[in-house]
Amino acid sequence: MGDFERLAAKCAIALGSNLGNSRQILEEALETLERIPEIQLLAQSSWYQTAAVGPPQPDYVNGCALLSVQLPPEELLVRLLTVEKQFGRERREQWGPRTLDLDILLYDRLILETPQLQIPHPRMRDRAFVLIPLAEIAPHWVDPVTGMAIAQLARAVEPDGVEKL
Repeated sequence: MGDFERLAAKCAIALGSNLGNSRQILEEALETLERIPEIQLLAQSSWYQTAAVGPPQPDYVNGCALLSVQLPPEELLVRLLTVEKQFGRERREQWGPRTLDLDILLYDRLILETPQLQIPHPRMRDRAFVLIPLAEIAPHWVDPVTGMAIAQLARAVEPDGVEKL
């Protein structure tokens, strides 16, 4: 085992669902993630009802979680995609409805750009449904690209269509 695998990284993820019993799916997804030995749940936000972006579809339930992970980012992504599939996620259309969506938002202070993965999440700064719950649990975490704290970024977005459940 290399040093990287032994060191825990702090990671922020976004969770979303708009098919099925969304709130239950999100709770069960967090429980599933916690059963992965290399992942520990540190904090979770409240759940928020959010108007959908993209084609006409039901509202989303969104939230964020902070994790301590002993996985490199690419392996964490594989684990998240596996959990999405366990909950019936099918990728049919961009921004289409989904049973479960798990996105890596931040991974320590890392800036990463590969064809498979961008960290910080490239659209995080524009999305109230990500920034509002993230600011609830990590207001002082600094976005390594802009140098701004999450709370500052959250105040800069229009909160329309994002309501705490």
